[in-house]
Amino acid sequence: MFQFIESIKVEDQEVFLLDLHQKRVNETFAHFGKEGSIDLSKLFKSLNHDEDGLFKLRIAYDLDKKVRTQMIPYAIPEILDFQLVENNTFDYSFKFEDRKELEKMKMKSKAEEIIIVKNNHITDTSFSNILFMKGKEWFTPSTYLLNGVQRQHLLKKKKIKETEITLQNIKEFSHFQLINALNDFDDMFIYPIARINNLPGNEEYLDL
Repeated sequence: MFQFIESIKVEDQEVFLLDLHQKRVNETFAHFGKEGSIDLSKLFKSLNHDEDGLFKLRIAYDLDKKVRTQMIPYAIPEILDFQLVENNTFDYSFKFEDRKELEKMKMKSKAEEIIIVKNNHITDTSFSNILFMKGKEWFTPSTYLLNGVQRQHLLKKKKIKETEITLQNIKEFSHFQLINALNDFDDMFIYPIARINNLPGNEEYLDL
């Protein structure tokens, strides 16, 4: 049983944000009381990947250091609509391979993608962290489910700021975009806030 995953950006044979991915894997092993870790750099080199283009290196692993790798061609998705979905008990503090709860939330929604609300606070989508635009600045919710590597990278570079985003203040933001290891910060790939089809005041958001 592979319990955890890492999805790593590989473009034109170069691997991105590997130090942050390695840190997360190390922290996962440490949290569950296991010594050692998996060397992601060594693993990538062993694949002898020699193709140009954008790929997702998907690494599934368990705490016994068993590993399964896939190199998957990747294209950034264009999403038609989003829906706020409330789930006050969902926990995704580690990058678990089991996504059943996420898929169940998506299936119950009426949109292509969901934005999970936990205790009245905006968190993440089903596959990414999220940024919101106010004026010319970009903010990310302080109430994330998973502290993604791209999120950490952009905060460190001071390209984005962290703030509290709730159902009460979400309409103060004009646009949003999705970020993860494969989806970079990109002003060309932004959505108007109205792309969320059940903003507070429009209709009730889903309580799952």
